[in-house]
Amino acid sequence: MASIKENIELILNELPEGVSLLAAAKTRTAREISEAIKAGITLIGENYLQDTTDTFYDVTEKAEWHFIGHLQRNKVKKAIDLFDMIESVDSFRLAKEIDKHCKTKNKIMPILIEVNSGEENQKTGALPGNLIDIIREISVLKHIKIMGLMTMGPRFGDPEDSRPYFKKTRELFDQVKALSLTNVEMKYLSMGMTNSYKIAIEEGSNVVRIGTKIFGEREMDDH
Repeated sequence: MASIKENIELILNELPEGVSLLAAAKTRTAREISEAIKAGITLIGENYLQDTTDTFYDVTEKAEWHFIGHLQRNKVKKAIDLFDMIESVDSFRLAKEIDKHCKTKNKIMPILIEVNSGEENQKTGALPGNLIDIIREISVLKHIKIMGLMTMGPRFGDPEDSRPYFKKTRELFDQVKALSLTNVEMKYLSMGMTNSYKIAIEEGSNVVRIGTKIFGEREMDDH
């Protein structure tokens, strides 16, 4: 069985220039996260605030921490202390809460807008038809900086099934970029996980969120 270091080296060697690798560290230990950073990972993604609280202060190696799960508004105050970017903002209400807490700390939080590209009822994210209105609304907030888009796409099944979702999100990314809105810098397109990242890159992703292929399988694996 390959080590975390070997897995990371393999992935980094195959990623095209300009594509960043984010290690999706949901339920992983501080030791595993430290090992990943030592092997060249610069971005750590967490889905749950509690997971981060459990590991954050035990990881002494430097990395950027991104929140990639669904963030509840009552957890925002804690989240802005821990994370360098929130990739999963899907509403003006959540953005306003982030802005409010960042204002008290004189901090500007980089965010990505999460897109529910498959328009699935069980998933969070802004619907494609509402995206530009939401971005216009959020862009006036002074303590937030919109840096791009994020989408999930289907997790299992044939990776090709993800392509239409990634294509749609890339089209939305380009549309928003063309608007040249104040306080909106469309720099990051975060798409693709272990099962689908190669398709995502073909469709324009420049941040891939990989868990299992870095850390290996785990019981009840759901990443």
